[in-house]
Amino acid sequence: MIRIMIVEDDKILAKEIREFLKKWGYDAELVTDFSNVMEAFEKIHPHLVLLDINLPFYDGLYWCRQIRQISEVPIIYISSRNDDRDKIMAIAQGGDDFMEKPFHLELMKVKIEAILRRAYQYKVKDRIYLNEELYFEYNTSTLFFQDREIDLTKSEKKILASLMEAKPQVVTRETLMQVLWNTDEFVSDSTLTTVICRLRGKLDVICPEGMIQTKKGQGYYIK
Repeated sequence: MIRIMIVEDDKILAKEIREFLKKWGYDAELVTDFSNVMEAFEKIHPHLVLLDINLPFYDGLYWCRQIRQISEVPIIYISSRNDDRDKIMAIAQGGDDFMEKPFHLELMKVKIEAILRRAYQYKVKDRIYLNEELYFEYNTSTLFFQDREIDLTKSEKKILASLMEAKPQVVTRETLMQVLWNTDEFVSDSTLTTVICRLRGKLDVICPEGMIQTKKGQGYYIK
């Protein structure tokens, strides 16, 4: 099981993150002694660290430097600081990514999975079946119908993978926009709409009942 260490002094947010991650099968551990984060790190041996910058005693930048002395474990900053200089400093100190508060938990999940894949070649799932003839393979982001691959673009594969991982929950447009930013396509709000329409057109041929559903004002989901 993938272990994630949460270093966040906002108890409500920390517990919310922990419960969300546990729901998705992660072993999420909270740090409560902010005077000695390294003691918790050595005890937990996490695969990834979620690290706030504004902490009691020493800030997250300090603890990131301490962790980097003994480990290359992925570190994602979660912080209310929104100045570009702070973000640059955070990454320069050894962080792998930065999330500005407030953020959607679904976006955090996407970032965690992307970093875990890069760091450990970790796959969240191998395959999910939608019916007896239709399934999606996560390791190749490929959709198969009657064992025949369905031709999807890079953007369509990324969107479909995000929807599959969250199934049957709604994935917000903001989260899907973040997914598209990692492709080679120019991204705008209309870009996402276009990709969704294109993807729906391909899926409706093999799944007439409509696989991708819209939650008005929120986002999309696969029922």
